[in-house]
Amino acid sequence: MSEIDRLDAELLLLLTDEPRLGVLECSRRLGVARGTVQARMDRLEQRGVLTGFPPEVHLAAMGYGLTAFAVLEIAQGKRAEVTERLRAIDEVCEVHATTGEGDLLVRMVAKSNADLQRVIDEVVDVSWVRRTSTSIALSTPVPSRVRPLLEKVAGT
Repeated sequence: MSEIDRLDAELLLLLTDEPRLGVLECSRRLGVARGTVQARMDRLEQRGVLTGFPPEVHLAAMGYGLTAFAVLEIAQGKRAEVTERLRAIDEVCEVHATTGEGDLLVRMVAKSNADLQRVIDEVVDVSWVRRTSTSIALSTPVPSRVRPLLEKVAGT
């Protein structure tokens, strides 16, 4: 898979800052032809670099003020089954297969400590989950980000 170039990075930075910009406005701001921007966006989408333009949703503002991470140890060979069942729990936001002591890292949200206990109970009830270790996030000093990587490629 080839890396992105400077123009790709500048386009992605622009769309990161203002995801509702149209192709014509992107071309104007980047100083390139509209067709160039459209071709770049199409190529980035085909390669899976650009996956969409969803709104950024602040979960705490929706009432989900607690974020927790659980490390799950699962029965060998059951990752697909466990992740499918975790996908059915609405409060499970992400699941990562990992190396190390656990097999899966789960990010989940809850409305309160009691609600978190309910979510953890749902996770523990998933067949083939052998052991869990949960930590509550107190704050998020570095939120999920891609800007530094894009700026590095763009040379800004």
